Amino acid sequence: MAKTRKPPRPRAETPKGFRDYFGTEVTERAEMLRVIAGVYHRYGFDALESSAVETVEALGKFLPDVDRPNEGVFAWQEDDAGGGDWLALRYDLTAPLARVYAQHRNDLPTPYRRYAMGPVWRNEKPGPGRFRQFYQCDADTVGAASMAADAEICAMLADTLEAVGIARGDYLIRINNRKVLNGVMEAAGILDPADPARFEAERGIVLRAIDKLDRLGPDGVRALLGEGRRDDSGDFTKGAGLAGEQADIVLGFVSARRDSGTATLARLRELVGASATGGEGVEELAGIESLLTAAGYGPDRIVIDPAVVRGLGYYTGPVYEAELTFEIFDEKGRKRQFGSVAGGGRYDDLVKRFTGQNVPATGISIGVDRLLAALREKGRIGARETGPVVVTVMDRDRMADYQAMVAELRSAGIRAEVYLGNPKNFGNQLKYADRRASPAAVIEGADEKARGVVQIKDLVLGARIAESATLEEWKERPSQIEVPRGELVAALRDMLAGQGGAAT
Repeated sequence: MAKTRKPPRPRAETPKGFRDYFGTEVTERAEMLRVIAGVYHRYGFDALESSAVETVEALGKFLPDVDRPNEGVFAWQEDDAGGGDWLALRYDLTAPLARVYAQHRNDLPTPYRRYAMGPVWRNEKPGPGRFRQFYQCDADTVGAASMAADAEICAMLADTLEAVGIARGDYLIRINNRKVLNGVMEAAGILDPADPARFEAERGIVLRAIDKLDRLGPDGVRALLGEGRRDDSGDFTKGAGLAGEQADIVLGFVSARRDSGTATLARLRELVGASATGGEGVEELAGIESLLTAAGYGPDRIVIDPAVVRGLGYYTGPVYEAELTFEIFDEKGRKRQFGSVAGGGRYDDLVKRFTGQNVPATGISIGVDRLLAALREKGRIGARETGPVVVTVMDRDRMADYQAMVAELRSAGIRAEVYLGNPKNFGNQLKYADRRASPAAVIEGADEKARGVVQIKDLVLGARIAESATLEEWKERPSQIEVPRGELVAALRDMLAGQGGAAT
């Protein structure tokens, strides 16, 4: 009789394109989201938390770089005898907002100003720093056609970046307008106002090509405007098939930025020529610039830049992108700018898919993980997080005493825990405290209990003494002190304050 083979053990590894987040990473993100939410709230935006799952029909076919609704998303069909709805994990937070507003518009104020934070999922090819699950943080105004809504979004984005620790001078918010680009496409012969569907595929490729200007450079974009481009891995991306003269017009548009907003607007008026749509877009940009200037947001923070073209197909007017301008070193040791951490724009047609009525909307989305990475590069976050004070266990039978002690510390606002491993080896308890980055350990054996005292071991100073502290430092501030049991909280507070407020 054949021996039954045991099933193989599952591999303990994350799926490709996903990752796990531990301790400090989670708390840093939570703190940053708290700060961002504070800015959004101050601007009058309300929080919204929508479902992570939407119908594919509701999500629509707006995912970047794909032409089919289901491509690029994690989708499945409900089991309903083959006729169930197709569902998908949300790929951004904007498409769900359109569904929410259309569904609840009778109960919501107009305009409706909301912010949302959470993970989104893209079923795309993963790569270095490119994951299939990542966090976004959005703010949108639905129901306001005025360019004042767009100006406010840009001002709020500037305030948000500075609030989380990106100093003025280390970022630039760049604004463009899709209507201006449409005017240029008319001039280039790939947009016919009488037949908008004509050349639609080519225009989509042009938009995505321009959006990659920073990464691919003018030559790479020109290749995508023409026959296509093959990347370093050998993958080929089909181009828009434009002739050389047509490509020159498009590239002339993305290089139209001048030394001032006034000069840039004048150049754009030249480029759009007789296009009514293009002219309308230029005037919208002029209105936004005027509002921002009046509010004190000058070109040191926000500029008009025709090179900005968001890749998503639902933008209909102004588009914006926040770029960090400081330099970092890439994996090959070369200097480069950090790049974009946020983007957005006006998408007046998105809600119309549900209601049949024109509903203006504009908003911004911050890439949370990229912004966190930028703050680490600037040294604003990333220091080793301090762990809890560890109450050691010297006597198994006195666990209730230790639990009462740790409860007292927590009630006083001190982060603390009781050692719950095997207490037999005291050295292992201190090793545990070290791995937890604990600032202090509390020791109360039978002798200390009888005398009504506790020992407090300063683990931060102890580590310094082990490395390089002088004898005078040790004498002035010994690494272990004995205090009356009733003074435990006060003594710990003093010790932690001397360390910089750790564990509180």
